Amino acid sequence: MYWDKEHETMPREELSALQLQRLKSTVDRVYRAVPFYRQKFLEKGFEPGDLKSLDDLQHLPFTTKQDLRDHYPFGMFAVPLEEIVRVHASSGTTGKPSVVGYTRNDLANWAGLIARSLAMAGGARGDVIQNAYGYGLFTGGLGLHYGAELLGAVVVPVSGGNTDRQLMLMQDFGTTMLTCTPSYALFLAEEGEAAGLDFKKLPLKAGVFGAEFWTENMRRELEARLDIMALDIYGLSEVMGPGVSMECPAQKGAHVAEDHFIPEIIDPDTGEPLPYGSRGELVLTTITKEGIPLIRYRTRDISVLHPEECSCGRTHARMERVAGRTDDMLIIRGVNVFPSQVESVLLEFGETEPHYLLVVDRKTELDDLEVRVELSERMFSDRVRELEDLETRLRQKLLSVLNVNARIKFVEPRTIPRSEGKAMRVMDRRDIK
Repeated sequence: MYWDKEHETMPREELSALQLQRLKSTVDRVYRAVPFYRQKFLEKGFEPGDLKSLDDLQHLPFTTKQDLRDHYPFGMFAVPLEEIVRVHASSGTTGKPSVVGYTRNDLANWAGLIARSLAMAGGARGDVIQNAYGYGLFTGGLGLHYGAELLGAVVVPVSGGNTDRQLMLMQDFGTTMLTCTPSYALFLAEEGEAAGLDFKKLPLKAGVFGAEFWTENMRRELEARLDIMALDIYGLSEVMGPGVSMECPAQKGAHVAEDHFIPEIIDPDTGEPLPYGSRGELVLTTITKEGIPLIRYRTRDISVLHPEECSCGRTHARMERVAGRTDDMLIIRGVNVFPSQVESVLLEFGETEPHYLLVVDRKTELDDLEVRVELSERMFSDRVRELEDLETRLRQKLLSVLNVNARIKFVEPRTIPRSEGKAMRVMDRRDIK
C-alpha cells in the first residue's frame, strides 16, 4: 500500500505548522518571481514578512481563471522556462486556455498524490488499473497514469473512447480498478449489459471517478451496475490536476491533501471566508508547487469542508462532493438551478435512464426550462397513460427540488448523446437569437 501515514494522519497542530512554513516560502517566492503577484500584494499593502499565521491568508489577493488567461501562456510561471518539463492546459472552450507548468519536483509530488489516492481506493502493486481518462493537455490521463505506475500497479493506458475495446480489455486483462468520468463509467456499464457482460464475474473492485459533478444516487447506480466501490477524486488543471482530494472507503467526503494545498470556503458573492461546515465556493492555495504556485485560487466549485478526523484515521479536512459550479449554475426566473439536482431526482425515481439534457430558452419574457429525459426500454413500450403518470410525478418532484416549473420531454432510449469525457448536460439557448 502506498500510504503516506506520516502526513495523512498528522495531528492538526503539526499540520498547521507545516502549512504555515510552506505558505511563507510560497508567498516569498511568488512575490519575488511573479510580477502579477508582486503587483497584487502591493495593491493590498501586503509584503511577505506580514504573513505571521494561517489567519493572515485571508488578507492575500484571490487568483482567478481569467488572471491565468490574461497572462497566457507563461506569464504566471515562477521559474524560468528551462526548469519546466511539462505543460498542461484547460480546454479553452470559452477563450484562451489556462496553461500550467510543472517542474520535475511538481511531477514527482503529483505522482505521489495520485499513488496516495489510488491506495486510498484499495489499490496496490499487482492491481490492473484501466485508465480511461483522456490523454493529452487534459490532466486526467497522464496524472492518473504516472501515479498508478508509482503505486506499482499494471497501467492500461487505454484513454477515452473505443468502448467495445474497453470492455474487451476489461475482461482479457482482468482489470481490477477503473479510472474515468462517472458518466463514461455509466456508458461502459450500459454497453456491457447490452453485450451480455456480467460485471459480477469480473475482478473489477473499484472505480476512481472525477472530472465532472456526480451525485450520491449516481454512486449507487454505478456500484450496483458495475459491482464495485465507486470513489470520488477531485482536482483541477489550474491547481495541479486530479489528486487534490480523494475519497476513502468511508465515503464521507474527499480528503484534501492539506500538506500540499490549503483549502478555504468563501461566500461567492462577497469573498468573505466562511467557517467549517458552511456551503460556499472552494478556494485553494498551493504550498509545494514550483512551476506555477497559485495564491487563493477561486475554483468556482461549490462544496463544504469538515475538519474532524475520519474513521479511516486520516486527519486532513474532507470536502463534500462538489454540488456544482458558480459559473455553471443556471439562473432560471431568479432561481439557482444545478444540473446535479436533476440527476439526483432521476436516479431516485429509477423509472428512466440517468441520461438527460436541460434545454433553457426564452421565447417570451420568461425563461423556459425543458428537461429531456431518456426512457428505459421497458418504459418506452408502456402505455401512454403510464407515461403521463410518470411525467406528472417527475414534474412535481423537480418542482419541489428546483422551485422551478419544468416541462418534461421523454425521448427514445439511447438518443441523448453519450460522452467519452465530460458529459454535456445543458443547452442554453437564451443568447441565441
